[in-house]
Amino acid sequence: MSDRVDLVVVGAGAAGLMAAIWAGRSGARPIVLDGARVLGAKILVSGGSRCNVTHDVVDERAFAGSTTPAIRRVLRRFDVGRTVAFFADLGVELKREDTGKLFPVTDDAHTVLDALLKAARDAGAEIRHPWRVASVERREDMFLLNGPAGEIVARRLILATGGKSVPRSGSDGAGLAIARALGHSVTPRLVPALVGLTLAEGSFVRALSGLSTDATIDVRSGTGKRLHTMTGSTLCTHFGLSGPAPMDVSRHWQVARAEDPGVQLVVRWLPDATAESLDAALQALGGDTPLRLLSRDLPARLARALCDEAAVDAMTPGHVLTREHRRALVRAVLDTPLPVTGTRGWNHAEATAGGIPLAEVRLDSMESRLASDLFLCGEMLDVDGRIGGYNFQWAWSSGYVAGRGAAGDRAAVLTAEGHASDVVD
Repeated sequence: MSDRVDLVVVGAGAAGLMAAIWAGRSGARPIVLDGARVLGAKILVSGGSRCNVTHDVVDERAFAGSTTPAIRRVLRRFDVGRTVAFFADLGVELKREDTGKLFPVTDDAHTVLDALLKAARDAGAEIRHPWRVASVERREDMFLLNGPAGEIVARRLILATGGKSVPRSGSDGAGLAIARALGHSVTPRLVPALVGLTLAEGSFVRALSGLSTDATIDVRSGTGKRLHTMTGSTLCTHFGLSGPAPMDVSRHWQVARAEDPGVQLVVRWLPDATAESLDAALQALGGDTPLRLLSRDLPARLARALCDEAAVDAMTPGHVLTREHRRALVRAVLDTPLPVTGTRGWNHAEATAGGIPLAEVRLDSMESRLASDLFLCGEMLDVDGRIGGYNFQWAWSSGYVAGRGAAGDRAAVLTAEGHASDVVD
């Protein structure tokens, strides 16, 4: 005998719990299904187990994938201010760090997860786990969900299964296959985002493991055109590069590389310097050395390694440096191409680049344009943000809209937020 229910949410991650909370608060009584034995694994590991809930300023420019106007329309439904107020109402106070990231004052991701689970149950949601959905079929005006735990028939369905990042958490791409079976498409490229970049075994960067500095990283085409630039903290590791700037740039390198095998990653180790200013500083050294000059703004180990890359003795007095020496040093410091071999893959990625295009959902409700009574939210959509809480904000925003939409509360969403003129399909 199949359970017959009104609304099922598949996925009890950030977006799924948000959708369940707001569907319940809007009058529905959702059943939430998740295949994991321990719920919220990605919430618990995020931000070094502190959970970077959002950022103090979030707009569409921090995201890639679908069009920025479409992303903006969803973000406006539930912005940072509403997110902070929402969590405060749940008893989770947030604090802002110097980077703009917002964390719970407890510095414990369990605070966030526990509050979301309680809010979902308080809103009338029933959470069943482990209950893995193996397949979904459309039967006339109903959805038939099958899995090892049994069968459920639902009138309305919210998919919030995530993309493919951290598959051990349950976000293994199975939800995308379900969406495909229900008529949706997935972008041709689906790649790990916010992930470390691996460098060839001989790269000097790998010998600097543990060293961190601010740097500017360019993704450049085979012809040298700058395709994407990011400046920020850069961590040298035993495998290559990690830290905010390399992780932000990782999705852009992969997408560009798929179309242009000649794509390069180029690093400017002194973001504020120019070739002219650095050359002038080298000429003015007198009896001082390149190592001492570069060590003023760079870690000494990196400064020495860059001198080695330029084939210039780090202790050479400035007045002995030739023009060729100075040019080599300028190139090494400000225009270093790195031999990227790939990424650390899905197990280490914090997000998914690619997914279901936003063009296939109605942005006022997150309802599918291809299958009525089907709603989509979170990471399974073709939206991925920079590191720093942006992807969680997308989860809160899109989950909110999907939950209200699936509960049939579209008019309430528009009336409450005064955006009726913004949601014309």
